[in-house]
Amino acid sequence: MTKSWYREPFVWLLILFPASAVMGGMITITLAIHSNDGLVVDDYYKQGLEINRTLERDQAAARHGLEATLRFNVEHQLIQLNLKAEPDYTLPNQIQLQLSHHTRSGFDKAVSLVYLGDNTYQSALPELEEGFFFVQLAADDWRLLDSTQLPMTQTVQIKAK
Repeated sequence: MTKSWYREPFVWLLILFPASAVMGGMITITLAIHSNDGLVVDDYYKQGLEINRTLERDQAAARHGLEATLRFNVEHQLIQLNLKAEPDYTLPNQIQLQLSHHTRSGFDKAVSLVYLGDNTYQSALPELEEGFFFVQLAADDWRLLDSTQLPMTQTVQIKAK
């Protein structure tokens, strides 16, 4: 007496591999449709055109002799900045601090630091995630850029390059 085809184990073994590939494909398509990749930059072409302007801003910071010391005071929930410059450069009334997470754009923060006098700026400390961040200080025609890890345990020294 012969067995029915569905009672043969080798038949099910042959069906298993294509069926698992189909299931894996369905799961992959579902994940692709329902998840967000979170692009860091939406317009790559426009960002490419901005490169020359960015280099000019870095050179302007070097011409002004800018050196920044950035402190995250968790106890008082403050960001404090001390900015040194050439004597002939007039410090701006506000500086923009941009904290950009290395891999997750959803963790990025932007803060306006207000001039208090005596080369000091200050602002409220926003809620920050742990991780590696690019730190950009910018005002008028210049910018200073560095990288650090948060939570901050020490000061960040940023010099114009």
